[in-house]
Amino acid sequence: MKFKLLLFCSFWVLVFAVSCNKDEISFDAPSQELSFSRDTVFCDTVYHQVRSETYAVKVYNNEDKDIMIPRISLEKGAASLYKINVDGKAGHDFTNVPLRKKDSLYIYVEIAPQATGPEAIAEDRVVFTSPAGQQHVTLFSVVQDAEFFIQTPTNPNVLSSNTTWTNNKAKIIYGDLTIDPSVTLDIQAGTKVYFHKNSGMKVAAGGTLNINGTQSDQVIMRGDRNDSYYDTIPKNWNSIRMAAGSLLNMNHTRLFGGTRGLEMKQASAIIKNSFIHTFQEYGIYAVASEINGSNLVMNNCGEAAIGIFKGGNHTYTHSTIANYSATMGSLNRLGIFATNEWKNESGQTEQGALQNLNILNSIVYSDRDDSVNFEQTPGQQFQYRIQNSSIKYAGASGSGFTFDNNPMNVIQSIKNEDPKFVNYFAAQMNLRVKADSPARNKGAVSIAATVPTDIVGATRTTSPTLGAYQ
Repeated sequence: MKFKLLLFCSFWVLVFAVSCNKDEISFDAPSQELSFSRDTVFCDTVYHQVRSETYAVKVYNNEDKDIMIPRISLEKGAASLYKINVDGKAGHDFTNVPLRKKDSLYIYVEIAPQATGPEAIAEDRVVFTSPAGQQHVTLFSVVQDAEFFIQTPTNPNVLSSNTTWTNNKAKIIYGDLTIDPSVTLDIQAGTKVYFHKNSGMKVAAGGTLNINGTQSDQVIMRGDRNDSYYDTIPKNWNSIRMAAGSLLNMNHTRLFGGTRGLEMKQASAIIKNSFIHTFQEYGIYAVASEINGSNLVMNNCGEAAIGIFKGGNHTYTHSTIANYSATMGSLNRLGIFATNEWKNESGQTEQGALQNLNILNSIVYSDRDDSVNFEQTPGQQFQYRIQNSSIKYAGASGSGFTFDNNPMNVIQSIKNEDPKFVNYFAAQMNLRVKADSPARNKGAVSIAATVPTDIVGATRTTSPTLGAYQ
């Protein structure tokens, strides 16, 4: 019993001693510059009156002594659009901040700005003032004014009359936005459409979606996380769903970062001069649909860049349909997959004729053995033509068709010759081909005449290069 009492008393004497010692710590003025985990904080693009995520900066004391930082402050003070939290305390100006030797502290940064126009730059600096000199960390963000479309139990989030979106405000979609039957949504050049997690767009039967970008002013459709990290991450939103009898006209658009890009069921689309990339499943998922694509660039899709189910009618001219991925290595990553079958929502298998699949003056390539896979149902129409195109082909057993000695279906095309893309990784995607690419000068002039300029406006009427870039 005495031993336990002695042990108990010793414990509290030790605690008291440590506490007294802590109070006696002396902090000196810094004699060296501080160091930081980063010198610039690039905040995700933020929207009018919407608070950003929180970003962290670590401040390091590299000296062999405890220091007291005289002042840490926002350069613009209380007028700053940014807020900071220094070692657990919120504000914009802090004095006498202690930092133990060889230790670090966190500064947390966020922004909740007022937008003054369609797009502006918000910039400030966290300033560190000490006898060792003045240092700073730059804070930088793009600020956009925004219009919100939010689906709730009492708001179905429906466009029930013809609507035009301009680029004066970004469009932020929460939940599903539905375009009613026989209603047209026109999206003008330069408009930015952002989808929140698990959000998407539905175009009902008879509805029309016109996406009218230009070469110098693309329409952007993506997830609402704008940090560059998310440029190469799929599943940030769902898809654009086109119901039976709906129509899509898409020009100079960049669509990326969701689960499926275009999800079409007995719908029609004309797609020109556009980029569709970084989708968990398919860039285009088409069931018994009709698609005419030209100057189309695709990459980084988990199952296939283009998935064709229950047949349909498809033509892809001067398109670069690549599929390379550093993040979806376990998935199929095909360029084009086509089949007569489709399993409906009830789990029943339906079949339909593939009336046409034309791959013309195009490149279909991936980092898998086959970039094209056909699964024809016996007795069903399955009409395809690969003309003046370059594809990755491992053999009939994997691809589902014969490449050699198939003059009715495979015409003046090349197989297994690396197109030599400038850079096929999604982070720096540049699917132009190099000067010594085997795709150079291999296009049919008669086909090129139907799409006389490439995706950036260069003429291709003579010596056409395969793919979207001349």
